[in-house]
Amino acid sequence: MPVSTPTPALPELVLAGSVSKRADVLVIGLTSSDNGPEILFGDGPVDEAVLGELLDTLQAVGATGRSEELTRVPAPAGLPVGSVLAVGLGAADRIDAEQVRRSAGAAARALTGVTTVATTLSSVDLGAAAEGFALGSYTFTEFRSAKSAPKDDARPATRIELLVPSVRDRAAKAVLARATAIAEAVATAREFVNTPPSHLYPAEFAERAKALGEAAGLKVEVLDEKALEKQGYGGIVGVGKGSSRPPRLVRLSYSAKKRKAPKIALVGKGITFDTGGISIKPAAGMEAMTSDMAGAAAVVATVVLAAKLGVAADVVATVPMAENMPSSTAQRPGDVLTQYGGTTVEVINTDAEGRLVLADAIVRACEDEPDYLIDTATLTGAQMVALGNRTPGVMGSEEFRDRVAALSQEVGENGWPMPLPEELRRDLDSRVADLANVTPHRWGGMLAAGLFLKEFVAEGVQWAHIDVAGPAFNTGGPFGYVGKGGTGVPVRTMITVIEDIAERG
Repeated sequence: MPVSTPTPALPELVLAGSVSKRADVLVIGLTSSDNGPEILFGDGPVDEAVLGELLDTLQAVGATGRSEELTRVPAPAGLPVGSVLAVGLGAADRIDAEQVRRSAGAAARALTGVTTVATTLSSVDLGAAAEGFALGSYTFTEFRSAKSAPKDDARPATRIELLVPSVRDRAAKAVLARATAIAEAVATAREFVNTPPSHLYPAEFAERAKALGEAAGLKVEVLDEKALEKQGYGGIVGVGKGSSRPPRLVRLSYSAKKRKAPKIALVGKGITFDTGGISIKPAAGMEAMTSDMAGAAAVVATVVLAAKLGVAADVVATVPMAENMPSSTAQRPGDVLTQYGGTTVEVINTDAEGRLVLADAIVRACEDEPDYLIDTATLTGAQMVALGNRTPGVMGSEEFRDRVAALSQEVGENGWPMPLPEELRRDLDSRVADLANVTPHRWGGMLAAGLFLKEFVAEGVQWAHIDVAGPAFNTGGPFGYVGKGGTGVPVRTMITVIEDIAERG
């Protein structure tokens, strides 16, 4: 029986030259200023007199244009919709793509029970508006029975009409196609992350990744526990020893089929559930560890997206998958394991397992002699202590690290460059092995993890490590185009970096 791939339910995104009669609501952008709000419309298909009447109504009910503020009013007689939703964009001189994305997402989350939405936010930034509406509409309801499944009045819109000057414009079509593909990839990563560990364990994750890869025309290789043991993947095998559900390693390869195409390796941590192992975590909040495979989810979604977009670079994803459980067969604090490639590691803390599976995958990825390597993981609680829940930490080769962080900030995922202090490295020295998997103190935990991974990156490879422990999973309230649960970070960062490398080397 074929395995089903994740199929996130997103609204249909279409270009429109005018507000159609099938639209229920028109979403417009509102800017703020000292003189009151203004409608930001661009070359829109609505009469100026109608806009003036609409602005008067919005001001009368207290709309200010503040960022992501939502104000819904009855539509003026000149519009073929029942109501207008004005969403704040903030000050006009500070609007960027991310603000449009967030405002569109906020509007999408508010418009439940509506079938078709038309919007003029597309006249501000078509791609950002499309992404924002798609991702703001994303919901995960697979495990809800009729008792709690959303009723018709609580379901998101199924069609978004993006108003543009010409629906035949090739550039607009290309922008929409790319934005749709990106939204689907981010939602696919969310779908993986939101699937509970009872249903997404290493073998199942591997099968779903394989199905997704094959559907996109990728070359796929899956190593089971016997192959991992035989080939010396000591980190992945060691972490998976405590679970009745054995580990996997998945390789997904995309070729641009172009001479001298740059080679990019992606690696993502795929711990389908993390109890901490023998060094067990506190019970409170442990359910969020269903997200400990978010790095792997993002990497799988990104390599598939690279294939769909036809990027001019060769991209290979190496994805280790394991479940970290305590049992009579689990690895113990004090054990020594031999990583793929021969480096020995003393396991001081079994809850620092992500770096062990990543180390194996990084060495394997470097055997392909890539020009660039990006690994991403929900790696350390220290990332959240240092940078909070929405800012990924980016470490690695300084020039490439800064490039990745800058591009991440451009697309709104806000990666921040972090150092790899030399003085912390000696704290990873082991009494009995080549390395210890943690330092004997809590200082600079995110940076120490980065230093550990650095030991496994081949000489000459430009490398960036993205720690998304907080940003990959939203445990708080919804904001912008992000709901509760999986966020899909850092898919947009990685595909932007891949495209940038393809274009500029």
